[in-house]
Amino acid sequence: MKKKIVVFGSFIADLMARTPHLPVPGETVKGESFKIGPGGKGSNQAIAAKRAGGDVTFISKVGKDVFGQLALETYKKEKMDTKYMFEDKELSTGTALITVDSNTSENEIVVISGACGNITDTEIEMVTEEIKNCDIFVTQLETNKDALEKVISIASENNIQVVLNPAPVQLISDSILKLIDIITPNEVEAGEFTGVKIKTMEDVKKAACILQQKGIDNVVITLGSKGVYVKTLKKDEFIKAYRVKAVDTTGAGDAFNGGFVAALSHGKDIFEATKYGNAVAALSVTKLGTAPSMPYMEDIEKFMRENS
Repeated sequence: MKKKIVVFGSFIADLMARTPHLPVPGETVKGESFKIGPGGKGSNQAIAAKRAGGDVTFISKVGKDVFGQLALETYKKEKMDTKYMFEDKELSTGTALITVDSNTSENEIVVISGACGNITDTEIEMVTEEIKNCDIFVTQLETNKDALEKVISIASENNIQVVLNPAPVQLISDSILKLIDIITPNEVEAGEFTGVKIKTMEDVKKAACILQQKGIDNVVITLGSKGVYVKTLKKDEFIKAYRVKAVDTTGAGDAFNGGFVAALSHGKDIFEATKYGNAVAALSVTKLGTAPSMPYMEDIEKFMRENS
């Protein structure tokens, strides 16, 4: 029987422009295309986990506007429950301004949290039972810090496995970090949280050790197209990424995290779940967009069979 996943995080409307190269300060670049779509780290991870076969409840907040409507339409299409999609009467839905280099697939992103940065104590009370009754609680750092710390505490106090994807970077207290069971930073985030300038694999291992010293037993550091370094209290392993032709790397980290927790919910260990997350990320970068690029379970399993 698969375990229940609760994702607490952001819905952000992605406003994406593709250009021949990323502009430098003061430069105007003629773009090639523009697209609006559903995004936000929490939302992307929830959709990725759902499509990868997870039993997912998503908790977030949007504004009373056209982008909030986009969120509701997206979850209806994905057959996801929207009962914990709160609505802010004053703040607008969060937005992300994304510029993608069409030659390299590299991107630059500016995020405005909007409504999902204003989750209240009353709303947390309304979701407490849902959190208590899940098996895996997943969150990021794109919502307001006070709400984030409260929901992590609720999950930890009820012996729920807590997975933190610490992005975008905002430092949180060591007293909260020690409540995390699995942390999934990329190399930049791992460096920010540990003070290690990550250039080599030895630096990656050093950062993982420091995160464990902060009380986090399981560290999963994603290294882009190179792969993922996983360290538990008993063993460590570097797991190579799948080789694919990338079209758009936006949302690859979210794809990994969604696939990773879906695999955990099906009973896979952390190393097998990492391989599954790698497959989800690999498939996602072969398509344009963030949430729309998340692959489905049958495609993931077929890809893994063909690339085993």
